[in-house]
Amino acid sequence: MKLPRDLAGDELADHLCKFWAYQRVHQVGSHVILQTQTPSPQRIAIPAHKALRIGTLNSIVREVARHKQVDREAILDDL
Repeated sequence: MKLPRDLAGDELADHLCKFWAYQRVHQVGSHVILQTQTPSPQRIAIPAHKALRIGTLNSIVREVARHKQVDREAILDDL
């Protein structure tokens, strides 16, 4: 599945909070910090930019998929 080209950082953060059990911890400058406790603790930083770069988006999605032990497409389906 292709990555969306116009996805904002805040949209990705909202998606991860709504569907993948992440919570907003705080914001440092232009980065939103998300945290989850399932299946183990993890923190990720998401740039709060209007449109995320493809490499940045791919890296975040890959990291979340590896941590949640799901396929990358499962995360992208809901976007």
